[in-house]
Amino acid sequence: MRGWMTAAVCAGAVWLTGCGCAGVLPSGASFATLRAGCGADAAGTDYGADAQSVYSTLFDAYVAYRHRRLSQADYCAFESDIASHYRGRAAGGPDAQAAWAGYFNAQRVKAIDWRAQVDPTLRGG
Repeated sequence: MRGWMTAAVCAGAVWLTGCGCAGVLPSGASFATLRAGCGADAAGTDYGADAQSVYSTLFDAYVAYRHRRLSQADYCAFESDIASHYRGRAAGGPDAQAAWAGYFNAQRVKAIDWRAQVDPTLRGG
C-alpha cells in the first residue's frame, strides 16, 4: 500500500512540474522549429557540441517571446546574434573559444532572466 502511495505522489509531482510550461511550445517542437521562425541566418548554423546549450538558451528566450516579454524582432535579433558569434568562434583562433564562452554565458543569463519574468516556475519562493 505504501509503495502505491509513493508512486502516486511521485507521478503527481511529475505531472505538476510539467504543467508549469504547458502550452508554451507546440508538442514536438524541435531546435529546428525554434530557429526556423527567424529566417535562414540563424537556422543555417551548426552548433555542434554546443547545440543543447544553445537550444536551452533559445527556448528560454522563446518562452519570453511567447509571453510577450520580447518582440519577434528582439527574439530574432537575439537568435541571429548568437549564431553570428558562434560562427566567429568557429573561424577564430585559440582565444575564440574563451570569447565564445564568455559571450554565451552572458546571453544565457539574459535569456533566463527574460523567462523568469514571465514563468513563475523559475522564480524563487
